[in-house]
Amino acid sequence: MREDLKYWIGFNMVPGIGPKRFEALNAHFGSVREAWHASSGDLEDAGLDRRSLKSLLSERTELDLDAQVEQNLEAGITVLTWDDAAYPPLLKQIYDPPFVLYTRGELLSSDEWAMAVVGTRRASAYGREAARQLAGDLATNGVTIVSGLAQGIDSHGHRAALDAGGRTIAVLAHGLDSVYPPQNRSLAAEIVEQGALVSDFALGTRPEGKNFPARNRIISGLALGTLVVEAGKRSGALITAEFAAEQGRDVFAVPGNIFAAGSKGTNRLIQTGAQAAVGVQDILEALNLTMIGAFQEAREIVPENEKESRLLEHLSENPVHVDELGQVIGIPISEVSSTLAMMELKGMVRQTSGMNYVVARESKVEYRIE
Repeated sequence: MREDLKYWIGFNMVPGIGPKRFEALNAHFGSVREAWHASSGDLEDAGLDRRSLKSLLSERTELDLDAQVEQNLEAGITVLTWDDAAYPPLLKQIYDPPFVLYTRGELLSSDEWAMAVVGTRRASAYGREAARQLAGDLATNGVTIVSGLAQGIDSHGHRAALDAGGRTIAVLAHGLDSVYPPQNRSLAAEIVEQGALVSDFALGTRPEGKNFPARNRIISGLALGTLVVEAGKRSGALITAEFAAEQGRDVFAVPGNIFAAGSKGTNRLIQTGAQAAVGVQDILEALNLTMIGAFQEAREIVPENEKESRLLEHLSENPVHVDELGQVIGIPISEVSSTLAMMELKGMVRQTSGMNYVVARESKVEYRIE
């Protein structure tokens, strides 16, 4: 157990200390421990506003950090931070990734090939069947299904992944010591066995309305893209789609009956740039996942190494030539080419034209919700 973990947990429980403010404090003081024990004057000098300072001073007086660590251990919860290798790499790429992530179950490297499947709680027969078919087909093809454990489309997406023998991740808007809605307790237990429950909220946090938008950014952040199966014009699923667009991830929507209230949101998404999904192949091809089985097998055989990590730091959606990559990271072109060839087999990068490469998981479609 990392000695500084309790301070990460502590800061995560302080109202007003979000990812950006936490990052600034950690950088200013050089360590999370020093930041936690800093004087009020030093914290003000670090840029902490009065309200957040008051919250921090109050919480660090009242919180028993060692007890918090012990409670998570006793509950079978793994606490991940930005410093942990097991922290989901896709989530870490978003603008404001949670600096603490509570998990029950297991997150795997293969979960990098994930798709968020979300939609209305009041799903129609059409929506339920579309969710079951698309989520099930994605899971059969090795794609992890991410959703929010809500009733309706979320639940059907999780269930389809489980029934297909695939993996699924449920992101909760409360602490992992409870399940909301309570009707999904048995479903949550199954998800722990074939995936994970995830939250950035500490134990004891209740499912309040204000927590759900923050939860939705994690749903989209864990996935390569977001599929909205069925949603009315004010559905919370549209918030997840908006987060996905802001995070540079692909957005898909299932076309619906133009007269059905539950399809107003999805049809509007398609009108404003989302990709229409009428079958699993639409999604697999758009996300370059048609060879996912081979990608996963290759990654298991040859894990990511230092050269791959260095190359990924200099790759994005903008093509970069192998000669430029060799010059930037200072290794021979022959080694750059051979490493990129293996990374392409793993599904990490993609060759565009000539010897130019891009990150394979970057979004191809520029999309914005109006």
